[in-house]
Amino acid sequence: MSSSQTAPASPAPGGAAAGSGMHTELKLVDAAAFSVGLIGPVGAIALLGTGAAGIIGHGVTLSFIFSVIGVVLVAYAFVKLARHISHTGSVYALVGVTLGPRAGFIAGWALLGAYTAIGTGSTIEIGYFFGQFLGDVGILHTSEWFWIALAGLAGVCALAFNEIRVVTRALLASEVLGAVLVTILSLVVLATVIFGHGPQGQTWNWHFLQIPDGLGWSDVAKGAEYGFLAFAGFEGAAALGEETSQPKVEIPRAIKVAVAVVGTFYILTIVSQSLGYGTDAKGVEAFVGGSPFNDLGRGYIGKIYADILVLMATISLLAISLGTASGAARILYALTRDATGVRGSGLTKLSRHGQPVNALFVILGVIALGLIGQRLAGTDVLDATFYALTLGTISLLFAYVMATLGAIRFLFLSGKPKVPMWQLGIPIVGGAFVIYTIYENVARQEGAYRHFGYLVLAWLLIAAAIVAFAPGLAGRVRAGLASSSA
Repeated sequence: MSSSQTAPASPAPGGAAAGSGMHTELKLVDAAAFSVGLIGPVGAIALLGTGAAGIIGHGVTLSFIFSVIGVVLVAYAFVKLARHISHTGSVYALVGVTLGPRAGFIAGWALLGAYTAIGTGSTIEIGYFFGQFLGDVGILHTSEWFWIALAGLAGVCALAFNEIRVVTRALLASEVLGAVLVTILSLVVLATVIFGHGPQGQTWNWHFLQIPDGLGWSDVAKGAEYGFLAFAGFEGAAALGEETSQPKVEIPRAIKVAVAVVGTFYILTIVSQSLGYGTDAKGVEAFVGGSPFNDLGRGYIGKIYADILVLMATISLLAISLGTASGAARILYALTRDATGVRGSGLTKLSRHGQPVNALFVILGVIALGLIGQRLAGTDVLDATFYALTLGTISLLFAYVMATLGAIRFLFLSGKPKVPMWQLGIPIVGGAFVIYTIYENVARQEGAYRHFGYLVLAWLLIAAAIVAFAPGLAGRVRAGLASSSA
């Protein structure tokens, strides 16, 4: 049965552009570029491996394999649902159509919070990496990340209001160049340790596939938080449902391309980082406290190459900030439009390029406030980065669980199954992966991180209160989803 035949009853037929006012101009490469740019693999892997290594040591590769498997299983839900539902609200629409408008609003709210928090963390991280670059090349030696990050945010603002095609192509171009350079470094590192030894005597061994003594699979799952975070945004193409030609064909392909390419890149990179530092205690200590692009670039190729990699990480983080801000703005636009029924004014106003201009102003303003808040609190740049990224990841994983439940109901339990029943185990196992990861990263955290689960819960309760007390909201959301879905 074709996707058009299996489309849910609620979405009304009709051109997305006609219903939403957004420009239907994107192709497969644009949608895939948006997802890849939103993930920002170069910027993500520049630091996240060190966070996972701090938990699982030389077994950091296992945590990334765990997360890749989880993401592939979760991506199944997005790919299958995107063949039937296309909307600018991404998870909001996928859950709203499959589990109902109230659940959809809460899921969209979770994704809105996730993208905004990840955008904030990535912008702060710009301050870290570009500050490091300026110091390495002798231009400026400073530990003040705030003004650099604020300048990065200004760059995001300058790009965010351009045509979406310009935005997606800018995301792709920056990531491709950075990924090629990182891959070259990874291959050099692996060739060096296989056929000789690294700067500190590092050699090839299989310890990177072993759980360290005294640790277990629960620690692998905790470390996988960083892997899931590294993939944050793989579903980004789903937010372009009203701006993509043939969205029910191109968006599923875009998501599959993004997951396959980025997953391969991550595994290759994390293996090379683990072996490049060394899998003994000294190597793990250097990995946890290091900056992989800078350390391994200098150690295995040279200082200039390391400086270029750090600069590319900065550009990639700029792309992540741009992608998450653009994605969050579209979700805020869709939530407001469908919940209020208002179109063309306030948060639902579109620019002449089809951008949700006022929603973008709000998201960028919130990110700026996040930077200011962390600066006033005197938070260390790495702590400020990981605080925001962790909040975003927990909220994102919640949205993934909602989407997975929606896929199970829509594909297998609503009338005649729309895919073979043997595939039912895929979203079930995927959901279990994500729930287990949430548990390990909420219930078993220490220090400031033990409060983050409650902060995300408070954010979700705001959405629940809106759903519970806003008169007629469910009906308007249902009607909005129906009129705006392609």
